Amino acid sequence: MPRQPITQKKIAEHVQRLGELYPPISLDSVDRTIKNPQAVADRYGHVIDYLARVELEVDRNVLELLCLLPDVDDTNKTFYADVWQPQEIQHGLILDRLQQDLGRQPAEPHLDVSFKIKILGALANLKPIQDVAKLLYFLTGASTERQAVLAYNQINSGMRELGESAISETIISPIKQQEPGHFAFYQMSATAMIQDKVLRPWQVFLTRVLREKSYNLVGTNAMDRYRADMGGVVVQLGLDSDLEGYAREVGRVETRLLWANEQGMEFPPYILRALRESVELYQERLGHTGRFATA
Repeated sequence: MPRQPITQKKIAEHVQRLGELYPPISLDSVDRTIKNPQAVADRYGHVIDYLARVELEVDRNVLELLCLLPDVDDTNKTFYADVWQPQEIQHGLILDRLQQDLGRQPAEPHLDVSFKIKILGALANLKPIQDVAKLLYFLTGASTERQAVLAYNQINSGMRELGESAISETIISPIKQQEPGHFAFYQMSATAMIQDKVLRPWQVFLTRVLREKSYNLVGTNAMDRYRADMGGVVVQLGLDSDLEGYAREVGRVETRLLWANEQGMEFPPYILRALRESVELYQERLGHTGRFATA
């Protein structure tokens, strides 16, 4: 059955629905009862620390968007200013409170806009470049949110195994419930751009080149220390047992939209390469040797 076209009206309705269905989670709604703090800290302390920092970096993400999309439309502005940012900042505050309850240090979000973003932002005043920047933004958002959904699914299952029902039911589940709507927004928006042929062939080619050269896993900020931290998240969530499957899940939107003409490509190779590099950096930090061949 052919895919129904994605209209701007449908995207705007989706954003409105997200705002109505999922108000930001209040700290007062959270039950911070922890039955076995040491077991939770041992198993998920590093992961919670990483996710808290990433969620709290949403304020920098908004600054990046203002830089990259100077002529942003009302739907995108409503999404990132009224829906996404208020929801994500609460995720960060709640997770940061949880990790401090576990005896860990408060998160230290990286809030500096990178020089590369500032350069691309300066060029984004040119309409053809802004269209490329917008598609890159949507693809990054889809990849990031998919990583978040997979992480929260794993954490939620683990918390239930540990018998930590308060964490599972009042923290992880409500956060997990909000992330798929963000993913759907990015997926719909990117799909609409390709479907409506907003970009010319040279712009799509440029998007592919920039995506391959600039791809980063969520929260790594193109820094090795954060890449190693992300490797720790992948390992501690057990996702390193099937990195190819994880890459397939994370990259499914851009595989379909950017690489549709590449026969047999299940996922862009730069995603698997980033995953392997992160895990290897984490293993090096622990004093282990890398297990993966270079992709």
